[in-house]
Amino acid sequence: MKIRHAANADEAAVMAIVAPVLRAGETYAIDTDLSDAEMRDYWFLPAHEVFVAEDEGAILGTYYLQANQRGNGAHVANCGYMVSPQAQGKGIAGLMCQHSQVIAKERGFRAVQFNHVVSANTRAVALWQKLGFDIVGTLPLAFKHPVHGYVDSYVMFKALV
Repeated sequence: MKIRHAANADEAAVMAIVAPVLRAGETYAIDTDLSDAEMRDYWFLPAHEVFVAEDEGAILGTYYLQANQRGNGAHVANCGYMVSPQAQGKGIAGLMCQHSQVIAKERGFRAVQFNHVVSANTRAVALWQKLGFDIVGTLPLAFKHPVHGYVDSYVMFKALV
């Protein structure tokens, strides 16, 4: 498997992963009723540097890297990760997270912060902790989960220097 920058030709495969996740409304604090074009515009924001995890020509996952804030907060990166349903449980999210940290350091970021990790997404929380991220804040009942109702979200942080 290799992780590389997303190309224009990858857009359909990337959106086949992204759109169902956003529509499900279980992990991202974003409207679930966005059009396909709006979802594409969100994932491929000009501020997002988008990558794909590819194996034998198949796109198995995608992530973006961006500055978490502007100005004096621009030294902290932020990322979002998604893996295709067929590839979940195979370590791809972890590989993408590790890759993003290397790229973030290359870009001069000093840390990575996840702003809104849904507590009900226990697999992601455990993975990020395994990869060295700490829960530095809890946002009580900040996420309206479609199955579990109002649940906490976490702010997670890892220094890169």
